[in-house]
Amino acid sequence: MALDIPGLIVTIVFYVLVLGIGIWASVKSKKDAATTQAGDTDMALLGNRNISLAVGIFTTTATWVGGSYIIGTAEAVYDPTYGLIWAVMPLAATVAFIVGGLFFAQPMRDRKFVTMMDPFEIKYGKVLSGLLSVVPLTSEIIWVTSTLISLGVTMSVILDLSYAVSIWISAAVAITYTLMGGLYSVAYTDIIQLILIFISLWLCVPFLLMSPTSSDITITSFNNTLRAPWVGTLDGSRIWRWIDHLLLLSIGDFGFQEFHQRTLSASSSATAKTRCFVAAFLIPMFGIPPVLIGAVAASTDWNLTSYGSPAPFERGDTGLILPIALHHLTPRFVSIVGIGAVAAAVMSSTDSALLSAASIFSTNIYKAILRPQASEREIHWVIRISVLLVGLAGTSLTFLHTGVMAFWILGAELAYILMFPQLFCVLFINISNGYGASMGCLVGTLMRSLCGEPLLGIPPVLHFPGCTLIDGVYVQYSPIRTICMLSTLVAILLFSYLASLLFNKGLVPEKWDVFKVKDQPSPQTQTSAFGTKEDDGKINNVAPSECLGSEVLEPMLENTIC
Repeated sequence: MALDIPGLIVTIVFYVLVLGIGIWASVKSKKDAATTQAGDTDMALLGNRNISLAVGIFTTTATWVGGSYIIGTAEAVYDPTYGLIWAVMPLAATVAFIVGGLFFAQPMRDRKFVTMMDPFEIKYGKVLSGLLSVVPLTSEIIWVTSTLISLGVTMSVILDLSYAVSIWISAAVAITYTLMGGLYSVAYTDIIQLILIFISLWLCVPFLLMSPTSSDITITSFNNTLRAPWVGTLDGSRIWRWIDHLLLLSIGDFGFQEFHQRTLSASSSATAKTRCFVAAFLIPMFGIPPVLIGAVAASTDWNLTSYGSPAPFERGDTGLILPIALHHLTPRFVSIVGIGAVAAAVMSSTDSALLSAASIFSTNIYKAILRPQASEREIHWVIRISVLLVGLAGTSLTFLHTGVMAFWILGAELAYILMFPQLFCVLFINISNGYGASMGCLVGTLMRSLCGEPLLGIPPVLHFPGCTLIDGVYVQYSPIRTICMLSTLVAILLFSYLASLLFNKGLVPEKWDVFKVKDQPSPQTQTSAFGTKEDDGKINNVAPSECLGSEVLEPMLENTIC
């Protein structure tokens, strides 16, 4: 198969279009910053909390409709061992945004945090917050990797373009406009990307459904026509795994900075909640085309196609089923259009992950620990350099050639098992403290390591009920991820209570209290010790005694006063 020149030209045109919009958005952000006298950091990370409701809905939806979302959904539907019932990504997104809108959007936005790690910094201190920040940073890098892999495999199948070349070009474009315009560039490019995803995917669906080599998907949905029904089954032995997957991909989203960056950039908590509820409805709509593509692929006699026999599942190409179906079951121009959908989806998620990682590093590690005296201009350059370094790190990991789902699940597990219980406790549980947070991370990491992971070739040490040896690999049928998450939560609460009891009762000398349990502030009622900003943008100094409990406008963006 030779390089598809027309397809390559179309892809280049799309990249130029996206890059152009990103550059335009960066110019717009500078003009808006000059008009509103907003700081460079505020504009880069949160768009001066002035992203309109419509643009906010677009960028929130586009961030979750990524390459992993599209390709992973089609893969789950096609895989005869899973099927539609296991394609939980659309349902998980709905659950995540409804729960997030109800419980997380308002408390985070009302306190005007900049990142999800800010409440940790207030309650646990800068050092522990910085150490905990490594977890979401790692999740963001892994997210970049998983999305870029989905694009690389798609282009290599349809265009016969080098896997490495397609990934590096895509990463370069996303890195360029993200470091130039920050959230403005990410948000406005998400608009064109989401529109392209919607049009491209739905344009491909009719051609797939009319493929002469495929049976009627309504017949194959519940009948063993060519293979197991693509709807799938959920028997009693696997229902706990299904629940585990659903919770991992829904509740686990709160452990990602992307979710909170979308709500924190809203003009108010009401707007933040509206974004969540609208996104909860829109995101599943973008899951319908991948479901249909997976269903058609499952209903196809591959021996009658140019792909030949055996079928993709027998060849181990299940993870490539979306690009394979587009390439072998649709006309050439349609498959090229399908590339546009995947490319747009990949970039809409990649740029968000890049900016989210840069937000956490610049705010909670560099500014808080490494260079507290850093100027606004210096922080802005740190954000740009962080975007570049995270992009390079995530892109480099793509050459491990691990599947999309493996990286996606790894990143999701870090967010679900380690960060979600931490965030829940720091926001809603007053008794939590640095000792509990530290032990929670250790217990959660240890538990997950002992449970094993077949996708990564790690054998289990702990065999929960239902653990079965299948083809030489142990498979855990218990909800091990949720068990590990609950272990983290229990460890945080238990060790926090014990530490509080020991120091408050005087059973342990106060001089040994590294995390200052007695004097610990709560993000629920207090903000960080920062200066306040008047309407003219000048920072007012606040006396140390007035810092705790005072209401500030942008607490995490100002210079430390106390």
